[in-house]
Amino acid sequence: MSWEIVIGLEVHVQLNTASKLFSGSKLSTGAEPNTQASLVDLGLPGTLPVVNRDAVRKAALFGLAIDADICRHSVFERKNYFYPDLPKGYQTTQLAEPVVGAGTVEIQLENGDKKSVRIHHAHLEEDAGKSLHEDFHGMTGIDLNRAGTPLIEIVSEPDMANAEEAVAFARKLHAIVTSIGICDGDMSQGNMRFDVNISVRKPGEPLGTRTETKNLNSFRFMEKAIALEVERQIDVLEDGGEIVQETRLYNGDTHTARSMRSKEDANDYRYFPCPDLLPVAITDADIEELKAAMPELPDSRKARFTNDYQLSEYDADLLSGSIATAAFFEAAAKSGGDAKLAANWVMGELAAKLNAEERDIASSPVSAEQLGQLIARLKDGTISSKIAKQVFEACWTGEGNPDEIIEAKGLKQMSDTGELEKIVDDIIANNAAQADDYRNSDDAKKKKKIGFFVGQAMKATQGKANPQQLNQLLREKLQ
Repeated sequence: MSWEIVIGLEVHVQLNTASKLFSGSKLSTGAEPNTQASLVDLGLPGTLPVVNRDAVRKAALFGLAIDADICRHSVFERKNYFYPDLPKGYQTTQLAEPVVGAGTVEIQLENGDKKSVRIHHAHLEEDAGKSLHEDFHGMTGIDLNRAGTPLIEIVSEPDMANAEEAVAFARKLHAIVTSIGICDGDMSQGNMRFDVNISVRKPGEPLGTRTETKNLNSFRFMEKAIALEVERQIDVLEDGGEIVQETRLYNGDTHTARSMRSKEDANDYRYFPCPDLLPVAITDADIEELKAAMPELPDSRKARFTNDYQLSEYDADLLSGSIATAAFFEAAAKSGGDAKLAANWVMGELAAKLNAEERDIASSPVSAEQLGQLIARLKDGTISSKIAKQVFEACWTGEGNPDEIIEAKGLKQMSDTGELEKIVDDIIANNAAQADDYRNSDDAKKKKKIGFFVGQAMKATQGKANPQQLNQLLREKLQ
């Protein structure tokens, strides 16, 4: 019998504020351990937290981006639990009255279907420190630089039914938070992390017992972790066992998961209002100011790409998801004068090279302007598509701009009709039998047989013949 999969996500987004949520401690990546944690971050007696206004502003901006309710009156609570890297023994967070209420995020799947995923709420909270196990020979080091870092935790409803939908939702959230500028989205640094809640059930039955797989920091790991946990739960149930509500950890290197601890319920944390913090008030004027400052959202950018550049909805969706990719594409399209060619190169050759070397587009050795120049030379017939790949590779390895490479390597396309005509005449004369066979074939076979002559001509010209000009000339001569 088939099983239904039910998935909900809790997404931790690190806000790119200048200081922490309740203190003036700076936030920067790569600082020496325990050099960016103040007495307030450690919760020492006699210290008092002060809410970071910019963190509240950025949380509300996210709420507006997903058309959510913005709570005009939100409250901070203490969530009590102990970890070595949580020195206060509690986390300051929100439960009863979070800053962002219910909203929706629309995702698009590979087959073109669209689906709305409901957001239950998004709340502000501080991050804990970080436990380091690698370099301490059986001991653990504690780095408290991250303690007090401002987060919003985005909690979805269990609206996703498979890994594809969950990853599409995660990608869409990544696109939104980076587009509105509240997070850099660097998952390798833990600036965006995903907790995946998974359960399975037979069709028509109540929700099953869920497990939570924590701290997934890549879309690929999320997809694999979901598949692994779904398979495990189904195997347990089909063998007559029961699913235990628990928190699990996934190891992307070994593609294995293990139980971390039993999963607590809210009452286990003994939430109570934080006595040191007043409620946060957000006024109508604040909301209007945020709306006026709202940057272009991914859906609006996608619509603009389809309208302004005549891209397909599929291409526009891929290019508009990342603000960095979108900016790169637009610069290349304007520089090269051909949006469709720019889209094909960004999603094709460039994306393949970036993936192979595990780079992001911001660190691409080929700039948008260089790609635009390459596209312009393709468009004006200076080089063929085959030669363009050679030029791109040379750009990638730092040999110069496309025009410089084309000139230095003598890669200009042969477009001299007289010279090309002489080469074609020689090829036909030297392959008389193939020429007669071509002339005696029907139209369908001619399309296949002409490839032999094209190949000979490209070999003779070292790939520099203009393909359209060559094909036309060959057909004329072979008739």
